[in-house]
Amino acid sequence: MTEVAPARRSRITPEREAELYEAVLDLLREVGYDALTMDAVAARTRSSKATLYRQWGGKAELVAKAVRHSKPGGSFDEIDTGSLKGDLHALTLRSDDCEMEQNSALMRGLAMAVHGNPDLLKAFKAHLIEPEMAEFRRLLQRAVDRGEVRADNPAIGFVMHMMIGGFAARTMIDERPPTQEFLLSYIDAVVLPALGAPIH
Repeated sequence: MTEVAPARRSRITPEREAELYEAVLDLLREVGYDALTMDAVAARTRSSKATLYRQWGGKAELVAKAVRHSKPGGSFDEIDTGSLKGDLHALTLRSDDCEMEQNSALMRGLAMAVHGNPDLLKAFKAHLIEPEMAEFRRLLQRAVDRGEVRADNPAIGFVMHMMIGGFAARTMIDERPPTQEFLLSYIDAVVLPALGAPIH
């Protein structure tokens, strides 16, 4: 009885993958999600369209993974300062002001695109929203375990909403990009008090 060899799937090196993701983000900033095509990504990255589809399945998956890849390295689990304030500040400090400004512009464009693209929303939930929610839950559970936050505090379920809201509202209300200084003061004035956590 002869064994059938499994279908070969070409491996993309981590360096090549990072290069592809960077090109996707550049194209997104230039033309936006709706005008971005797999043909354009293939041309920009000197890849075959077949390879892109084989590796990522489609545009939504590729964009969601590119955005996830561009986020500051490491998981939340690597941040454990011993206090919720310290952990939230450390998370914020992983991106400098320039990166925040770029990410803010990119996310505004993608937020618009998500409304008209169910595939993009699904990919975002799978690769960005759900993993980040899970990481926030673990970070908050540590604060509960330390006795900083009560387990029944209703604000626990809204921490991600608060963080994203502060990030997005900065541009809409103040017409200025989010900065480390703004987000650190927002955490101290809004997020920690809502959770009943120590701010000193």
